[in-house]
Amino acid sequence: MTSRQTGSHDIVVGIDPDRDWHLALAWAADEAQRRRLPLRLVLAVPPQHDTHHVDDTPGQTALRQAGSDRLEQACNWVRDRHPEVSVTGDLLGGFPAHVLGGAAREARMIVLGSRHLSRTAEFFSAGSLVVPVTAQARCPVVVVGDAEHISQQPPCVVAGIDGSSSATAALTFAFDEADLRGAALRVVCVWQPPLIMLDGEEVALRAQHTLLSEATTGLSEEYPDVRVTHEVLTGHPVEELARAAEHALSVVVGRRGTGGYTGMRIGSVVHGLLHRAHCPVITVPTG
Repeated sequence: MTSRQTGSHDIVVGIDPDRDWHLALAWAADEAQRRRLPLRLVLAVPPQHDTHHVDDTPGQTALRQAGSDRLEQACNWVRDRHPEVSVTGDLLGGFPAHVLGGAAREARMIVLGSRHLSRTAEFFSAGSLVVPVTAQARCPVVVVGDAEHISQQPPCVVAGIDGSSSATAALTFAFDEADLRGAALRVVCVWQPPLIMLDGEEVALRAQHTLLSEATTGLSEEYPDVRVTHEVLTGHPVEELARAAEHALSVVVGRRGTGGYTGMRIGSVVHGLLHRAHCPVITVPTG
């Protein structure tokens, strides 16, 4: 087992005062315990008015008090679950997506809950955090939509790769996560047949298998305790990755960071997995 980096960076959890936070917080608390990292719970109270001044209206005061109560409840819940985990709560003013995006700058990872809205509803929802935070964060982002429902043994982590630099970063994270949890790692490459194919299907699939082998060789040596399997699937990347991860501990994919439109910056595959996958979806930026 490789030695893990330890430092002052923490795991940040976005707490939504209007809906249940237990699933995301349970995942984050367990991960903090495994990685021996502090946990920071962040709850943002948006302004009631479009103003740059301090909002001290009775309604805003009530919101802040309710947020403070919810944070205290969440912190105590973590302490009951893992007394050894250091947990703090921060009540911050501002729009949640912007606040959490800022909190993620110094975090090891950020954990959010998901309502499994349609892609359109998730993107245009006024309270949506998943898409904008995932697009902006410089650290891995974990989106937890459902409780773990592992039915396969040994448990596994699924990593989706495509040969890009973001996929390389995701694969490194996936190896570490599998090693941390004593899980197997299923590395998947999805080949989508083009409309016009210059070479035969056999040649294309052989190239995908070569990609998998070359991508994992060095990491397999670094993580000798992780049992790795390779698999090339044919079809739509979102559908096949979601199916492959149906009973996984998590699915890990790269997150592209080019372009100025936040919806496109995370890529169509990530967009689709955030909507489709029921296990935690971990997106990892390049570098």
